Amino acid sequence: MSDPGPDADLAARVAVVLDRLAGDLPALGIALSGGGDSVGLMHLVAGWARGRRVMAATVDHGLRAASADEAHAAHRAAQALGIPHVTLKWRRDTEAGNLMAAARDARLRLLSGWAQRNDLPAVLLGHTQDDQAETLLMRLARGAGVDGLAGMAEWRDAFGIRWLRPMLGVGRAELRDWLTARGAGWIDDPSNDDDGYDRVRIRKAMAAVGLGAGPLALAAGNIASARDALQFYTAQAASEADARNAMLVLPRAPFRHSPPEIQRRLIIAATRWITGADYPPRRAAVGHALAGIAAGSRITLDGALFEPLGDRVRVIREPAAALRAPAAALPDTDMDTIGVTEAVTWDNRWRIERLPPGQHVAALGHAALTLPQVGWRASGLGRDEAASTPAIWQGEQLIAAPVLRRSACSARPIRGGQAFRALIFAH
Repeated sequence: MSDPGPDADLAARVAVVLDRLAGDLPALGIALSGGGDSVGLMHLVAGWARGRRVMAATVDHGLRAASADEAHAAHRAAQALGIPHVTLKWRRDTEAGNLMAAARDARLRLLSGWAQRNDLPAVLLGHTQDDQAETLLMRLARGAGVDGLAGMAEWRDAFGIRWLRPMLGVGRAELRDWLTARGAGWIDDPSNDDDGYDRVRIRKAMAAVGLGAGPLALAAGNIASARDALQFYTAQAASEADARNAMLVLPRAPFRHSPPEIQRRLIIAATRWITGADYPPRRAAVGHALAGIAAGSRITLDGALFEPLGDRVRVIREPAAALRAPAAALPDTDMDTIGVTEAVTWDNRWRIERLPPGQHVAALGHAALTLPQVGWRASGLGRDEAASTPAIWQGEQLIAAPVLRRSACSARPIRGGQAFRALIFAH
């Protein structure tokens, strides 16, 4: 038997990472563009899966004339490996200001929805060591902080799903050599040679000066170790945080005595916990918010309201943001068969159970606080906190405020203290 050579070494290296990231998962999705990276990932996963349920999906953004043909080619490549495949089409409602950012966001949302519909707990992405190096330089050019310079993480939770990158230790050329040795083809996206994209210019600059991906990826890994230390000490600073009723109470001492970076991480995690946002607030906005907290002022940040109270900082949903949240109701179809056990999620914060057909959930609001069926003053909640809680409405008529007073419907927060601590360590 001949020596397996570096091919087997590549597959073995990726298998070790897959075992660590996804070894306990019964099913996985693959984001398949049809390019060399994602095709290589699919072949590696097919050899590793060992009975796991694996599916693949391609997002057709419709931005190039050949995109539909490329999606068909990806479909055929998945079928050849016995992997079920679907194409998800992006339908833009309006012209996006930043087209590439909108396309990236749409891709993640489409893949997340597909994964959730198919009970796939995680989706694999085909980023390589070269992508890691290019990302580091792109973010460095934009003045990124520690989190940005740490590069892409092996795993990330966003859009309701876990994203896994098992090939960050594999070079792009090495992966293509591995595919070529197996007679596997892929599609070369012409945009990869378009100097109109930052990533392409960075890639060409790296080649011009002989800057290899390996050392840059190593630097990103070293910065990631520093980020992990900052997350650890942020979690210690937040050890006395208390989460209840979709509200967070933080100790104020870290805002007085911790380094600014720890304060910044604390306020970002708190904001995301309140709002359920997939992305952190902008750095400048966080800086203004921290200055307000230091001065003892009430401040708002991306829909969260921070209120210093003695040795604590109370963080609640900004009432105006709660009022802007879309109403939640049961679907209009099959109304006779829905029953009263159905549940809806409102404002990405509350789960409302036993909502009757014909009624909807929206913010209680300040104007309704004094109505007799609300019972605000006996609830123990502050005025703004109560106003941002869910209420049951039928048309313009208030039916119940289930957080403030017991009713036929029940309302419970969808995030607790464990979710806050997880956000501190989010990548």
